[in-house]
Amino acid sequence: MDVLPSRAAAEQATADGPLPLYRARLARGELGPDPAQALAVERLQALWQRLRFYEPPPAANGQGLLGRLLARRTPEDSAAPNGLYLAGAVGRGKSMLMDLFFATAPLARKRRVHFDRFMQDVHARLHGAAGGDPIPPLADAIARESVLLCFDEFQINDVADALLLGRLFAALFARGVIIVATSNTVPDDLFKGQPGRDAFLPFIEILKRHLELLVVEGGQDWRRERLMRMPVWHVPADARAHAALDAAFAELGGEPAMERRLIVMGRPLKVARAAGKVARFDFASLCEAPLGPGDYLALATHFETLVLDAIPRLDPLRFDAARRFITLIDALYDHRVKLIASAEADPDGLYPEGEGSEVFRRTASRLIEMQTRDYLSLPHLT
Repeated sequence: MDVLPSRAAAEQATADGPLPLYRARLARGELGPDPAQALAVERLQALWQRLRFYEPPPAANGQGLLGRLLARRTPEDSAAPNGLYLAGAVGRGKSMLMDLFFATAPLARKRRVHFDRFMQDVHARLHGAAGGDPIPPLADAIARESVLLCFDEFQINDVADALLLGRLFAALFARGVIIVATSNTVPDDLFKGQPGRDAFLPFIEILKRHLELLVVEGGQDWRRERLMRMPVWHVPADARAHAALDAAFAELGGEPAMERRLIVMGRPLKVARAAGKVARFDFASLCEAPLGPGDYLALATHFETLVLDAIPRLDPLRFDAARRFITLIDALYDHRVKLIASAEADPDGLYPEGEGSEVFRRTASRLIEMQTRDYLSLPHLT
């Protein structure tokens, strides 16, 4: 089940759209003035106004051909407004603004979901589909559940998904579904440079036809500012450190944690807890499991921040774990991933002697640098 972040949910009952909520947060000093955010929330407010008078087409509740024909009216027939595609760099407040909109959206059938989670759900439904073309009944089911879909971190990384989405989104728009999405990538750059992109171009045109693009640019990177204000290395790895990591994960993730699966050389890599661009692991699951450089590279390119619990003191008997930890930190450092961790010692005391300890000195140096404001201010490299 997808859950709206609690802050926006608590405000929704008294708000007449996202704009009053945004102005209230400004007045309380919780947000700073940001012209790009102000423009975005005004566009979301305009969409909110249009939705007040929108009458969705009837859902196809398993009523056979007639029900599906009624549900497959064009957006023009059902007066569906165009959705909105908020693009921009990380930390610009796109997800926060979409959450304000979603909390107040005057539609009963709505869903706010991270796009990775949505694709996992789509693949699970397709796997269980009966014979014939699975797209129409899948679109019927999605439209029946949600006439408004709000996607956080919209991104296409897989050619199979790229080809699937063209047909699915066309079917959803034909059923009057409205989409609002946040992304770090404008539509014209989606799946750019990937093999098979030519077959994906019609889907980009569908997006541009049904979603208005707004680039949230300039302004302050609010997420990075929050990160630079919080401690990122906690010693020892006790209950107090665990609580601090809980708080950092909740604040930086900005949404409920969920499981995700990344594909590494054709096999799945399980991320048990992820929220937005933040992932959380304990040391054992990352460095005492049979993972390698490809796995760490996938994590480093997919997530901007890694929260890591309980880094132990290592000794020569645990050299394999130390070696994996070295490889992990190299990948994070090379891609400017921000690390928030609890440990039994400061970096220099984690592996002072034993096989590979001289190599570990470089890792310790990197761990120290990764705590500095200069490093924390660097943009993530994918």
